[in-house]
Amino acid sequence: MGQKTLHVELLRYTTGVEEVIAMGAKLCYSAADIDALKAGIARKDQSAFIKKLMDMGHMSPIEHASFTFGIEGVSRSLLAQITRHRIASFSVQSQRYVGKESRSDEDVFDYIIPPKIEALGEDAVMEFSNQMRTMQTWYNQWQTKLGGSKESANEDARFVLPNACETKMMVTMNARELLHFFEVRCCQRAQWEIRALADAMLKLVREAAPAVFVKAGPPCISGPCPEGVMSCGKIEEMMEKYR
Repeated sequence: MGQKTLHVELLRYTTGVEEVIAMGAKLCYSAADIDALKAGIARKDQSAFIKKLMDMGHMSPIEHASFTFGIEGVSRSLLAQITRHRIASFSVQSQRYVGKESRSDEDVFDYIIPPKIEALGEDAVMEFSNQMRTMQTWYNQWQTKLGGSKESANEDARFVLPNACETKMMVTMNARELLHFFEVRCCQRAQWEIRALADAMLKLVREAAPAVFVKAGPPCISGPCPEGVMSCGKIEEMMEKYR
């Protein structure tokens, strides 16, 4: 155990994403039955229709498509941020049932090192890593005092663990919520870790459903920056990055 880095996988997503969205939209305005709608949609590509749909701002049909991600190598600090996105489902590795006990004096729980600390050099990384080992020692001591490596001890021993402590999760969002997530979290003003996660997730869903996510990203790539005087001033750079 020790330092961990971000890893994201798109585990599952709605079969026939674009067809499902198109069917939901056309159902609203068609007298045809479900079988007729299915047949009509299956006969042609729906990319142009979905582009028109989204340009019109008719977003509710987008919600019929969902995407499930497996995420690891992220901190408990990120967990606090991502769970603020209410229209999502989360399954998170428990610090209560999955203990962080060490197997040797050199062993330590998995953790995330911020890039700015890494940029300070090897001495800074070593200092940070030693601090993690110190916290591991505290955790072990409290586990012992509270009864050993079991649920009842873990639930209180974990209080000495830092935000840097690594966690794993599964996250499911519908496409509309993902578009909002990318607007907020791909922005340069978002915290670095959740921004990196959003970028990785966007890359995956663009491959799975390009017509839906072709314009996804921070709001500045398709209009004025909403941050006003707090803007990062990198609109051209962002437009190139998310093109």
